[in-house]
Amino acid sequence: MREGHAKMRIISFLATAAIALSAYAAAPDFAVGPQYDSTHAYVAPEYFDRFVASLLATFGGTASKQGVFTVTPTPSSTMSQIVLTPAGIVSVFGFKTPIPYPFGAERTGYLVTNLDDAVRAARAAGADVVVSPFNDPIGRDAIVQWPGGVNMQLYWHTIAPSYAPLQTLPENRVYVSADKVNAFTRSFLAFSHGNSVSDDPRAPGIEIGRPRDTYRRIRIESTFGKLTVLVTDGHLPYPYGREITGYEVANLGETLAKAKAAEVQILVGPYAADRRDAAVVQFPGGYIAEIHAMAGKK
Repeated sequence: MREGHAKMRIISFLATAAIALSAYAAAPDFAVGPQYDSTHAYVAPEYFDRFVASLLATFGGTASKQGVFTVTPTPSSTMSQIVLTPAGIVSVFGFKTPIPYPFGAERTGYLVTNLDDAVRAARAAGADVVVSPFNDPIGRDAIVQWPGGVNMQLYWHTIAPSYAPLQTLPENRVYVSADKVNAFTRSFLAFSHGNSVSDDPRAPGIEIGRPRDTYRRIRIESTFGKLTVLVTDGHLPYPYGREITGYEVANLGETLAKAKAAEVQILVGPYAADRRDAAVVQFPGGYIAEIHAMAGKK
């Protein structure tokens, strides 16, 4: 009898999973495009202008007009500016007040076509809504957390923005444990309608500062852009795990020369791995990023 009940529970679970997967597949794709998805960079106000100037000197592009706003659902005040580079967008925040929890932990902002429906879809795909939808000066926002503790902002603008396509697509770099990687990947793929373009169980450890080891690396692409999942045991030398975005450039050597002239510190590299040349850098104010070019482009 117990065996029969166990089989029935398994059958019920599989049926429920199949229904859920079917619902995920039928849900709309809420992404707008990678040129509307930004990295969130929090810097102290005294570093704000130097940080923005260093981004523009390194990658090129333009910046929006700087302002001071309340961008959280509770009282706060932050300097804010959007830096539009050919390699990706950076939303810069310099809080003049203490930063309300859990802001500062969200790594990226993804523009969606409908915020409420996107939040429902994220929740259905397994995300936790850690900040429910709220109004900001130019639209609405929410923050979700994917399995593995990965926080992301979803946002919608009252007046739809219009940005030119990027010259190269940045990658959202997500560090996840082996315990949670399958849950994270399943949830994010369901929500983003993305595809896993590669899953390397023996990626070169030099990519995470451990050249004698290997690790698992998953690359995902969707209408939101690129996302790389780095599956580690957490034994990471500094600064690995601190870089949340990898920026692709046409010529790594030229970009690093511009960066160094703009007060950017080279923390790691350059080094070669997975058909790319890469380095990890730190901008004024503490923001850490990976920069890479496809192999052969120095």
